[in-house]
Amino acid sequence: MGSVTTPSTDRRATISLFSRLRTAEGQADPFPFYAELRARGAVSPAPWGGFLVTGYSTCEQVLRNGVWLEPDARWREQQGARTRWSAPSSREISRTLPALNPPEHTRVRRSAGGFDRGTIDRLGVRVSGVVDRLLDTLHERLRSGEADFSELVSEELPVATVGDWLGLPSADWPRLRELTHEQVFTQELLPNASQLARSDAAMAELRAYFLDLVRARRRRPGDDPVSRWITTWDELEPDRDKADEAVYFLALFVLLAALETTATLLTSMTLRLVEDPGRWDRLVLQPDLVPAFVEESLRYDPPTHVISRVAGQDTLLADTEVAAGEMVHLMVGAAHRDPARFPDPDTFDMLRNPSHLAFSFGIHYCLGAPLARLEAQTLLRHLITRLPRLTLVRPPAAAPRVAFRRLLNLDVALA
Repeated sequence: MGSVTTPSTDRRATISLFSRLRTAEGQADPFPFYAELRARGAVSPAPWGGFLVTGYSTCEQVLRNGVWLEPDARWREQQGARTRWSAPSSREISRTLPALNPPEHTRVRRSAGGFDRGTIDRLGVRVSGVVDRLLDTLHERLRSGEADFSELVSEELPVATVGDWLGLPSADWPRLRELTHEQVFTQELLPNASQLARSDAAMAELRAYFLDLVRARRRRPGDDPVSRWITTWDELEPDRDKADEAVYFLALFVLLAALETTATLLTSMTLRLVEDPGRWDRLVLQPDLVPAFVEESLRYDPPTHVISRVAGQDTLLADTEVAAGEMVHLMVGAAHRDPARFPDPDTFDMLRNPSHLAFSFGIHYCLGAPLARLEAQTLLRHLITRLPRLTLVRPPAAAPRVAFRRLLNLDVALA
């Protein structure tokens, strides 16, 4: 007689799977574990409540449909005072643009402006210069042996780009980068108490830093986004303290969005380039494939592996009943390897149709997507034209995360 699968055994199996995802093996290659999860169906119960969504089309449906909402400040308050959602860092992040729902999201996003063609063109000049400087440093280090590409390039380019754009002193950039890495735990799938404490401390320091910055720009405005946001919010909000706080949340959002995920993209993209000599050689011969290479990097191993939403009303998702207020976790990393959407999904193919969920969809489509693409494409073009071919020295280590991917190093050498 065959074994019988019960809800309790399903729950234990899922808990075991996520435990294995947190091991060094799971962090190095989470995709076999995602395949196990996906085999249970496009939607499956999460052991801690809510649902896990692994099918590409179902994830896309949630992201595009206004029925599904962000877990905003109101939702978090409803979860109770002794949950991860009540942590100070969680409450703080709930007031940034990505965690807002309409109509407040509409108001704040409109006030933020965007990366139009003129802005991207101006930033492109800056990014190109920074990339050249960073690659000079990398090449010099490589003359005497191996070098960590992540430390010398991937971690430096985003903070130099957004730091210069916001007008932040370069002396502050290293600390801001550290704080960004610390705060991300409050946005993780299942943070523990010590991780939340680290996020709380980092968020408190970031709040103090950016509120001081906003007040300083109010006293001495300049030609920078923060000064322009102050002008915008003075027209929207008569209470000056509330206006300053709104500008603070915009500046905080821009920093967090621009640093963590972009640095991860740059490292994982370069890993794809150096782990297979044929890819480097092909890009040299066909540099017009650079944009497609970036998009396939975003599909193959996206910076964000989990996006969470809550049901705005009782609804049906892939034949599963989801009650109003219940959370679904979109397992983007799993959806990007869904064979129902991508032929041969575990193969990196720079000629593949560039479709992915890395920048989300709908009203929450990533505001900084044009900037992330600019940095990645510029870096890739300069790499293949300015440096001799690089080779991977050893597989990189990864941070113990599920939702937000981070490769801790990328050790390379001259081929």
